[in-house]
Amino acid sequence: MADQARVHVLIEGRVQGVFFRASTRDEARARGLGGWVRNRPDGRVEAVFEGDRPVVENMLKWCHKGPPYAYVDRVEVEWQAYLGDLTDFRIVY
Repeated sequence: MADQARVHVLIEGRVQGVFFRASTRDEARARGLGGWVRNRPDGRVEAVFEGDRPVVENMLKWCHKGPPYAYVDRVEVEWQAYLGDLTDFRIVY
């Protein structure tokens, strides 16, 4: 079994109004990750990803670019203890 990982990210830049949440959901689901994504009132996007460490790391690389109309200035990454409680990936409001 691969090493399991959980990461909390805050993404800054032009990340709201460019389908960042929906694209993140689609990318995470395609990779088989659990977690969630949401817009924050301060203009950032926040997400938690959980799954196999190499897959989570690949998702982080995607977060530095995002969907076509996004422009990512900064990604804050906080590795957390894997809990295994996130079985699907969804948008939260």
